[in-house]
Amino acid sequence: MLGSNVQTTLYTSATAAGALSEAQIRTALESALVDRLRGQRVLVLIPDHTRTLPLPMLFRVLVDLLKPARQLDFMVALGTHLPLSDSALLNLVGLSPVERAADYRHVGLMNHAWDDDGALATLGVIPRDQVQALAGDVWHPSLGGDVPVRINRRALECDHLLIVGPTFPHEVVGFSGGTKYLFPGISGPEMINVTHWLGALQTILNTIGIAQTPMRAMIHAAADLVPTPITLVALVVEQDGITGMFVGPHEPAFQAAAELSAQRHITWLDRPFRRVLSQAPPMYDELWTAAKAMYKLEPGIADGGEVIVYAPHLRSVSAVHGRYLYRVGYHVRDYFLKQWDRFTDVPLGVLAHSTHLKGAGTYENGVERPRIQVTLASQIPADECAALNLAYADPARIDPDAWRGREDEGIVVIPKAGEQLYRVKSGG
Repeated sequence: MLGSNVQTTLYTSATAAGALSEAQIRTALESALVDRLRGQRVLVLIPDHTRTLPLPMLFRVLVDLLKPARQLDFMVALGTHLPLSDSALLNLVGLSPVERAADYRHVGLMNHAWDDDGALATLGVIPRDQVQALAGDVWHPSLGGDVPVRINRRALECDHLLIVGPTFPHEVVGFSGGTKYLFPGISGPEMINVTHWLGALQTILNTIGIAQTPMRAMIHAAADLVPTPITLVALVVEQDGITGMFVGPHEPAFQAAAELSAQRHITWLDRPFRRVLSQAPPMYDELWTAAKAMYKLEPGIADGGEVIVYAPHLRSVSAVHGRYLYRVGYHVRDYFLKQWDRFTDVPLGVLAHSTHLKGAGTYENGVERPRIQVTLASQIPADECAALNLAYADPARIDPDAWRGREDEGIVVIPKAGEQLYRVKSGG
């Protein structure tokens, strides 16, 4: 039902038990955006293909509704993900080359370039003391000094930033979405690295599924430095359909979406799983993103258990960061902290990904003891898995059907893993 939970701090909202219709979505966006953005140069930030969202529908609706805008551009908030080719950009928003040339040629469509200094503008810094205060007990000198806040300069060359993206439980900041589309979405590497490493110091178990975290606070502090007005279209997506939409200033819109996501995207278990076949969908085309099939399961796994990241399509660890990952491998957090001098030249975001995938554990007297075993079943061969410090399973020898119906044994298969979070009830 439209407007069933409108808040005074939101321009509009819509929620439903099932998917909202395109007409409901259009009505909500029209009432919130058209007059507000009339005559303005608007930059719309959108996710890439590794996020579930009916983006082609949203793209067409937004382009149609925002005809009164003076200029309309869409930028993929890539963070450090690989830039999309021209054809992949069209596929992302559901356009054919003919449509692009005929009816959408006036709309800008571009990638963020996190590693291009010329594409970035400096807004200021987040002081070291502030980072240390946010980190609290987990602060470590590896977080460094003042953190430069740099952003894609196109965000400063428009009149209004419109963020459009889904909200899910997230391993680094607690819940995805909101101004995460600015930092790390269209930021320079400094904010990307420090926020991800702070999340790793905090650990997934103490972060994921929590709306207000030190990392989210740091992102909001950086967003406060952005002079361009920001409107957030915060979406909750289930089964490829939008079941919640909150449009307004970014903080209340994000909070509302996170609260609904917590209801819809967290499965509470009476007791932990022992072994999980976690099926990474094809939209995760590198281990860098397919690792989400581990992140969302870790809180639901018993000590000594196993997560098999089952991704028969997967060939690559990371085109951008793979050289570092093959060098350092995947390890628990304290493996890095207790021999930090060995890793000072490795980007903090890489180390964060490493320990997020390996999960919680200890490193004492040169012995690493992960809490659970992480096994990779993909096209990455056994010798490379060993070099990465991951267990290996041959995907050709795994029959997902053989895993079904074994819940009483603590053995489960999770289809399309990576977005639903599994947690054990207190005392479970």
